[in-house]
Amino acid sequence: MAQWCQLQMLDCKYLEQVDQLYDDSFPMDIRQYLSRWIESIDWDTVAIQDSLATVRFHDLLAQLDDQHSRFALENNFLLQHNIRKIKRNLQDRFQEDPVHMAMIISRNLKEEQKILTSAKSAEQEGEGMVSTMVVEKQKLDNKVKELKDRAQVADQNIKNLEDLQDEYDFQVNTLKNRENEMNGMTPKELEREKLLVDRMCLELKGKRQDVVMQLSDLLNVTQALLSDLISEELPEWKQRQQIACIGGPPNACVDQLQNWFTAVAESLQQVRQHLKKLQELEQKFTYDSDPITQKKGFLEARALDLLKNLLSNSLVVERQPCMPTHPQRPLVLKTGVQFTVKLRFLVKLLEFNYQLKVKAVFDKDVTEKKGFRKFNILGTNTKVMNMEESNGSLAAEFRHLQLKEQKVAGNRTNEGPLIVTEELHSLCFESELQLNQSGLNIKLEAMSLPVVVISNVCQLPSGWASILWYNMLTTEPKNLKFFLSPPQAKWCQLSEVLSWQFSSVTKRGLNQEQLNMLADKLLGAKAQRNPEGLIPWTKFCKQQSANEKAFPFWLWIEGILDLIKRHLLSLWNDGSIMGFISKEREKALLNDKCPGTFLLRFSESSREGAITFTWIEHDVHDKPIFHSVEPYTKKELGAVSLPDIIRTYKVMAAENIPENPLRFLYPNILKDKAFGKYYPKPSETSEPMDVENTEKTGYMKTELISVSEVHPSRLQDNMMPMSPDDYKALEQYVSPRDIDAVTNNLLGFAAEFDDQMSADFEEQN
Repeated sequence: MAQWCQLQMLDCKYLEQVDQLYDDSFPMDIRQYLSRWIESIDWDTVAIQDSLATVRFHDLLAQLDDQHSRFALENNFLLQHNIRKIKRNLQDRFQEDPVHMAMIISRNLKEEQKILTSAKSAEQEGEGMVSTMVVEKQKLDNKVKELKDRAQVADQNIKNLEDLQDEYDFQVNTLKNRENEMNGMTPKELEREKLLVDRMCLELKGKRQDVVMQLSDLLNVTQALLSDLISEELPEWKQRQQIACIGGPPNACVDQLQNWFTAVAESLQQVRQHLKKLQELEQKFTYDSDPITQKKGFLEARALDLLKNLLSNSLVVERQPCMPTHPQRPLVLKTGVQFTVKLRFLVKLLEFNYQLKVKAVFDKDVTEKKGFRKFNILGTNTKVMNMEESNGSLAAEFRHLQLKEQKVAGNRTNEGPLIVTEELHSLCFESELQLNQSGLNIKLEAMSLPVVVISNVCQLPSGWASILWYNMLTTEPKNLKFFLSPPQAKWCQLSEVLSWQFSSVTKRGLNQEQLNMLADKLLGAKAQRNPEGLIPWTKFCKQQSANEKAFPFWLWIEGILDLIKRHLLSLWNDGSIMGFISKEREKALLNDKCPGTFLLRFSESSREGAITFTWIEHDVHDKPIFHSVEPYTKKELGAVSLPDIIRTYKVMAAENIPENPLRFLYPNILKDKAFGKYYPKPSETSEPMDVENTEKTGYMKTELISVSEVHPSRLQDNMMPMSPDDYKALEQYVSPRDIDAVTNNLLGFAAEFDDQMSADFEEQN
């Protein structure tokens, strides 16, 4: 089976990794449309031969033209437009550098193979490549279909029973009338008619018995399906919602859950209607041991009990509490700031529209806890549920709720067992539903996941850490004392959640190399990145040392996330940033690379998040020397972008001409090819010292550049320019003009030599 076809059969967590491989530079559309052709080419070979790369580039454009023609035959205008746009973008990006395109395809194919290998190994451990969720969904769909089919058959049989009873009543009355007539039937005819009526009566009794048994069987099937929904599907949906809340795959199955709940409710309502019809038939005709008389009360009570059970579990929190200002940090609420929360009633029946009034209650049934804060809900805390126009679901959304802390005597900080960001609170939603047909009132309740309430936005990172830890390790929504004794997390759990923090706000999660570095940081090198290795809560989110320079692991990660979102998003998405890598691993990767090869990593010493680059040089004895620049923080990156810093970066030693030592982004990508697309366009910038255009502003334009000053002995080239005294001595024998001419020739030769070296290196790689 083709590699691309195998990938599409994987579970969603693997498809998420595939999605991260493709972006606008090489969109997934090409991989989809040209999958067979792409997999038939040896892209490793193409990536090291310029001429072959050019041929394959034009082959790919021809393949896109063929695909465009197929869409034209199908009159699919939108896909024709998309293909034309993709082709133009490819020509703009890779026309002059087809090798770069070949390298991207080669890398993506290898990454796809790694994902497949990972999925297959997981399959051997019992996970399976095909999503179990899809299989379970199909099973439930089949059960719902069976339920509907049974209900339809029961409905038809009751109609047949009613017709038969009407005919029986007619025959009995006809027989009585003819018996009373003066010129009635002969005894033989009368006997025959009575025999016919008796036979019809037996058939009627048999039909009644069958219908009652069918309704009983229908309730059995309904009960089994209801049990699956309430004890399995609903908790699993809530667990998937927990995962989605902390950055995992989105949970989009609530509509399917609603369809199942509604189908069961409709079936139960049908059964109750059938029982009413049977009661009407019983009133017209009954007899000893009538199954309707014997079973009616039991079936009615059972149907009502099942319906009550279904409805009492149908109110759910569709969208957890969240401040609109921080949509990717749900369940962390700040006092005085509005938050939203949305509820849905999973039984979508028209008779319930505008019948449910929901009230929000904070910390309901929470026992008095000494030192814990108390809050009041401000804003409209009651809503009537109505059917939405978009999808017809029965929902209510609270959009203007706020929390205000109750003022209490005493110093809470000294008394409370937990810090503010470890205090968990609950938001409960209450309602009552009255069934008109039975006069029964059903109490409904839904509980949000635990929330953390902060009073200052600086507490948000620590509050979010508590939300991550809780939802990673428990599914119990009412365990508000969780952080009095928080359990440890396995590395296999935490690594996935950490990757989600990046993939949920960018297009790329953490790869295995990056996770390895974080594992060593949390578990220590001796643990050898054991998936079962345990990380305590204090190690994740508490300061481990009295040293003021030390800071919690999570706050370091949070600072890097914020740095990426603000200043490095494109570079992170296209894979330019290696990011999480130890200094030892960094040196190992760069050790055998060409001088001037560099990589980008995050600083481990900056709490606020910072990025640095390290490059390799060789001394006169060809020994590798590694240089790392002082990390750039949000302050520096707010003034100059990282691509511009890399473009203009200079190293300077005393009396030397400043030079840019950065040539190749690891492993071997020319610097300008890696970052050129992020450089300012020529029209946007002018020469740093443009003395000709000062009329408009009166100022000469400037440009910010980064310069590192180092000792001359650390430079790759140890040949220093001559001193002023030497220059004066030389000037006695050679004219200044001749000195300048020789110097310019040498500089020109050096530049040509450097260009030739770069070209030779690129051809070799």
